[in-house]
Amino acid sequence: MKIVGTTEAAFLLGISVSRLRVLLKENRVRDAKKVGRVWVIPLYKGVPKVQDCHRGPKGKWRQQKRTVPNYIHVNKNAITSNKKDHTYKPVITIKQGTEKHRNTYCHYVDIQGPCRVIYRPDREKACGATVWIEVAPNIPLISKVFSSPAEYQTMENLIQFLA
Repeated sequence: MKIVGTTEAAFLLGISVSRLRVLLKENRVRDAKKVGRVWVIPLYKGVPKVQDCHRGPKGKWRQQKRTVPNYIHVNKNAITSNKKDHTYKPVITIKQGTEKHRNTYCHYVDIQGPCRVIYRPDREKACGATVWIEVAPNIPLISKVFSSPAEYQTMENLIQFLA
């Protein structure tokens, strides 16, 4: 049985991470447990199992397959701003689908499947990116935002420990 965190589980269900946290708080995700500050969510047939509610409409967890690829690119303006203002804002952008509100900004991305890097100076994206990573819509993307470089180092140590 595979275990995932909240970001990957939300991606697999096709809902936002904040909505998944509400479901976790209501104990509606089967066998999910909180270990310290992290939720540990088991997968059943590749997705988390969400229990139906007694009131309201039934949940529509990922009924339609995504067809538009995901794009990942680095925000040059954010890098310049971080250098100028000595800040640590996220510089990686994940664009999921064609909707503007499906952008995720982060410091770290784990692509759990095949992808390709594309350079097209003649056909830049709407955001101005000429180099991006294209990922199939069914490939999970795990992203993380760090508050400081020290927190990133702690994450690297955890990954090495688990490997």
